[in-house]
Amino acid sequence: MSKAKMATVWLDGCSGCHMSFLDIDERLITVGKLADLLYSPLVDTKEFPEMADVTLVEGAVSSEEDFEKIQKVRAHTKILVALGDCAVTANVPGMRNPFKPEALLDRAYLENADENQHIPVKVIPPLRKMSVPIHQVVDVDVFVPGCPPSADTIFYVVTELLAGRTPDLTGKTRFGA
Repeated sequence: MSKAKMATVWLDGCSGCHMSFLDIDERLITVGKLADLLYSPLVDTKEFPEMADVTLVEGAVSSEEDFEKIQKVRAHTKILVALGDCAVTANVPGMRNPFKPEALLDRAYLENADENQHIPVKVIPPLRKMSVPIHQVVDVDVFVPGCPPSADTIFYVVTELLAGRTPDLTGKTRFGA
């Protein structure tokens, strides 16, 4: 029997959920026995696979690049997991929503810069009007709140999904912890 195919994706967030995933520590060996990690900021693969069985998505949809990426990920994923408060609610990235993208860029690259004052256009993807949780763009199968979710919670969710079960997160996590 072949192993499951797994991916992790980082949109607009701090990478805390990926750090928590790494905090699984030696249990990563167990995950590795159950699934091949085909795409992730933790590996060198540049293209999302044709199909992943489970994809953990960290972060909110804040840029055009995030928007395009989450649509591609959803189209090529059987079970999509919103991992962490940014993916579930837009959390910290959503704090920019009262401001227009132009005002944010002016503040970051013009007002707060002492030298080389200009707004980059090649390395910074265009911002969307609002930063939104991923379920406002694509269908999500499992929501895992927490900022970040604990390593124990992430391990539980991943192993349950890879075993073909829907994880029951009752009492296992909460927003902000």
